[in-house]
Amino acid sequence: MQLGQGATPFPSINDLASRLGSIPVVVVLGPSFGASPELAAVEQLLAARRDVGAIMVTSELTTDMLQRALRAGVKDVLAAPVETTQLAEAVARVAAGLVMVAPNTPVSAAIEADGELGRVITVFSTKGGAGKSVVATNLAVVLAGRASRPVALVDADLQFGDIAVMLKLSPQHTVVDAVGALDKLDLPLLQSLLIEHQPSGVKVLPAPLEPAFADQIGAPDMVRIVEMLRQFCSFVIIDTPAYFNDVVLGLIEVSDDVLLVAGMDIPNIKNVKIGLQTLRLLNTPMEKLRLVLNRANSKVKLDVGEVERTLGIKAEALIPSDVVVPQAVNKGEPVVLSAPKSGVTQSMNQLADLFLPQTADKRRRR
Repeated sequence: MQLGQGATPFPSINDLASRLGSIPVVVVLGPSFGASPELAAVEQLLAARRDVGAIMVTSELTTDMLQRALRAGVKDVLAAPVETTQLAEAVARVAAGLVMVAPNTPVSAAIEADGELGRVITVFSTKGGAGKSVVATNLAVVLAGRASRPVALVDADLQFGDIAVMLKLSPQHTVVDAVGALDKLDLPLLQSLLIEHQPSGVKVLPAPLEPAFADQIGAPDMVRIVEMLRQFCSFVIIDTPAYFNDVVLGLIEVSDDVLLVAGMDIPNIKNVKIGLQTLRLLNTPMEKLRLVLNRANSKVKLDVGEVERTLGIKAEALIPSDVVVPQAVNKGEPVVLSAPKSGVTQSMNQLADLFLPQTADKRRRR
């Protein structure tokens, strides 16, 4: 009734799949599709048909439900009872993102036509002062100079985020505005809320200007925003606070890579080891964790090999200690722009090579 006379009911996903033609279709799924077998059937259909988009209406909108639905390819999840206008707007948003694909078109060709989803990289540390914001900021700037599509930098340290200050930005909008507009948020509106760092072209979604606003933002909100950003960005880089909470765990769950930043001191290494143990207990795939050692050349009687053995994970990036880093931070400039010949910049370029290996190959051939 809410969808109007243009909607056609189907008893199952299989019945719908057998009737699909070449016309793009938006599917509205009921709460029963939250169960694993039904969601698996939806995932299979959506993976095979890029001209089909799905919305789920669920009786209880939880972080777990949202994450499972988004991983299955569902574009939007709404809590029941849903208002007619809200449902209509969600259908319109999903429909606008669909492409006309012939029934026999290979999935790879359809993805190429529609654009691949961007890679989500979360930068995390269990110890404040490890340098994760410096890593997140400079990695975003390096990737923005190489990527074919925009690079987004999200400040998910919702109480004390520093990204805007480190890039000398005066944001008119923050993540609070994006969350407040979630019921009508589409790609053009989200793009309008991002502020561009002019020297690099990085699109920034800053943290709230007041710590009190953090309580208004939940993990499902942040996950939905990130999932929208990856639709038009090559990379989405997320800076996080130095502790576990629902938002951080939700973002780690949907990330393709997690950069675990550690400093070269015993308290730092101890906290990172506890963080790794926590992530293992949460069944986080270890293959998406990448250790970044900051100030790796510091003369503090700690050997990189010793740190790797203690943590049980090999460091994939070593960033040297250099006075150019605090100088750049105090000027509100990324160090890769203010000191392009420094060892820190070389290390950040090598870190970016992990995500754009084809660029690294070209550089080596030259």
